[in-house]
Amino acid sequence: MKSQIFKYYPRYFILVLIKLYQRTLSLDHGPLKEMFPGGYCKYHPTCSEYGFQSIKKYGILKGGVKTTWRICRCNPWSKGGDDPVE
Repeated sequence: MKSQIFKYYPRYFILVLIKLYQRTLSLDHGPLKEMFPGGYCKYHPTCSEYGFQSIKKYGILKGGVKTTWRICRCNPWSKGGDDPVE
């Protein structure tokens, strides 16, 4: 039973780091969101929220790969839009 509990600690640690980023530095979630009333990110959900949902659903490895791919697609030449975690 204890081995199952410890299995999820790394995942929760990463999720806490993402939430910490969102509450402090993020232009869409943190205190700087007042500067961008319509939102800064062109994707919905934002890249950090996508990463949070992806890692929570798939784990660090698969969720991390999906998040990295999403961040690579987030560039000035992309159209953005809805891109939910699937």
